Amino acid sequence: MKTEPITLSTPRPVRWPTLVQGWHELTFLHWPVAPERVARLLPAGTRPDTLDGVTYVGLVPFLMRGVGPGPGPGVPYLGTFCETNVRLYSVDDQGRRGVVFRSLDAARLIPVLVGRLGVRLPYTWSSMRLSRDGDVITYTCRRRHPAGRGGRSRAVVRTGPPITEPTPLEQFLTARWGLHVSWRGRTLHLPNEHAPWPLHGAELLDLDDDLVTAAGLPRMTSPPASVLYSPGVTVRFGTPSDASAALPPSGAGYDATGGAGGGHAVS
Repeated sequence: MKTEPITLSTPRPVRWPTLVQGWHELTFLHWPVAPERVARLLPAGTRPDTLDGVTYVGLVPFLMRGVGPGPGPGVPYLGTFCETNVRLYSVDDQGRRGVVFRSLDAARLIPVLVGRLGVRLPYTWSSMRLSRDGDVITYTCRRRHPAGRGGRSRAVVRTGPPITEPTPLEQFLTARWGLHVSWRGRTLHLPNEHAPWPLHGAELLDLDDDLVTAAGLPRMTSPPASVLYSPGVTVRFGTPSDASAALPPSGAGYDATGGAGGGHAVS
């Protein structure tokens, strides 16, 4: 099955939203890695998604805001918290691109429990903080449980000007319209939709991170190949389907022609 094209908007519009989330004040840090080094970490029925023969490891800290069921609105307090993801990029047997989360640290216990028990995502309850001073954002994370090695991260980023035309790499890393997750012996694809990312260039000023290696990935010893910032988007999730389910025919659910497509703090 041919891999679906990279598009700036979802190729599969969500008609019946099951969950709404706001992703805000995001920084995308990415490192290239050989696909064979991460293939074993992906769910059954998926393989590493690649660009020019390379796949990527992502470290993405951000502010989650307004999580809630259905079309929303989300929950103001319990649904707003800091989060940091370690993620990989996947393609299933039917060509659907997605994200695979190796870890998700979040500062609210209830969403952590819901994510772990309801969707089988690898959430961890952590003490987290996002602070901003002008154009400099600092993200910190320390795991509450499980304690021990591999439970800290600190990233300091200076945000830059808007990006008017994302490169193929920037589109590949951010234009992701679903996630793959193992669930009760199956691999599910959970679709999402949101407006095209408002992306900005960014500069990584400092990084001290153990979350990537704690997620079973190689230590990233070189600077990230891509550093991006986004003020954020509102996201709607649809109904999960088996990763082996057939894609809709051309024109029925995706574009077959493709196209590469201060000072405040929150904890």
